Amino acid sequence: MKIANSHTAWCSFVLLVCPMVATAFSTGGGANFFASTALNSSVSAMDIAMPQKIAVTGATGRTGALVVKELLDRGVDVVALVRDLSKAETSLPNDDDGSLTVIQCDLGSEKDIISTITSNDCDAAIWCATGFSDNPTQTFIEKIQGIFGVAITPKKSIDAVGIPALAKCFEAEDGDSSDTPPKVIMLSSAGVTRPSWSEEKKAMFEGSADIPIVRLNPFNILNIKADSEERLRQSRVPYTIFRPTGLNDKWPAGARPIFSQGDVAVGRINRADVAKILVDCLSAPEATGKTFEAFSLQGYPPAPSVSTALSRLQKDSDGPLSDATLSCTYSAMQQLLPGETQDAAALAMGQTYEELDEGKTGRLGERGSENAEAVAPKPSS
Repeated sequence: MKIANSHTAWCSFVLLVCPMVATAFSTGGGANFFASTALNSSVSAMDIAMPQKIAVTGATGRTGALVVKELLDRGVDVVALVRDLSKAETSLPNDDDGSLTVIQCDLGSEKDIISTITSNDCDAAIWCATGFSDNPTQTFIEKIQGIFGVAITPKKSIDAVGIPALAKCFEAEDGDSSDTPPKVIMLSSAGVTRPSWSEEKKAMFEGSADIPIVRLNPFNILNIKADSEERLRQSRVPYTIFRPTGLNDKWPAGARPIFSQGDVAVGRINRADVAKILVDCLSAPEATGKTFEAFSLQGYPPAPSVSTALSRLQKDSDGPLSDATLSCTYSAMQQLLPGETQDAAALAMGQTYEELDEGKTGRLGERGSENAEAVAPKPSS
């Protein structure tokens, strides 16, 4: 580890759980709900060379560290942008061949980010910094400083400053990136658009809109993340925005990812699978210019490539999904929820699907009176 300082065919299954997909296929409308399959596509991720030096922000976070490990395991050099060098020494994988460079960088500074990326000749970047800290070792004072920093000045959060800065490092000169793998991949979160839905839409998709994190939305975290997504879309960089559903380290890793669009997905996914998808997108032009969600389905192995599944998704530039497609996707998502009750809207924050099945209260209390701030991601501007 080098440490430096810087100032700076599975369609039959789909038809069973979502009959409307048949109509969408026959009319050419698409259903935007697909499992990763092993079918060949015109351009496969396995046909595109993996970039050889990748910048990773938020590299010491629980997901970011897994992304670093995944890249190193594939023989890719990593430039880890971190705030705390001492934490990097304990959080990041051991590196015996010099493939990992750790640089202290202020992700709230455009100057620092651009300087770090350009001076290290990075080929692409994966943004894993949440804009919020889930570090259990963070002191009380650090948490309070972070909370008030973003709550009062959300436009100065690291997402709002850092993501546009990262995009500037990799902007496409001619503006045409349709056949180019993404240069900036943003780790976002399912649910980011739901607080801004109309009351009619919330009622129509209650199982997605009334889940704990959306219902409580502590410190406005989802709105801030949604704003950061839009900043990336408005840039000229070839990008991908990935919104995983509930991150759960106890959920089986190596399960099949189910991709969807429209921000109605609810479910679970292991962070290791999230890391793999983020890295897979680096060599998948099918991911470019797209925003998508994913959860994983246990008991089904993943396909060798995400290319086929991602090729079926709609580009952001094509506009929002039709109401029919969104309704179809929502219906399918709800039938694939974990547990027996399968009612995400009935969950309290901190309560598992299994606890709901058994009538047990979650660790944060009854629904409607949870101590949400005890586990909510804390702003870390």
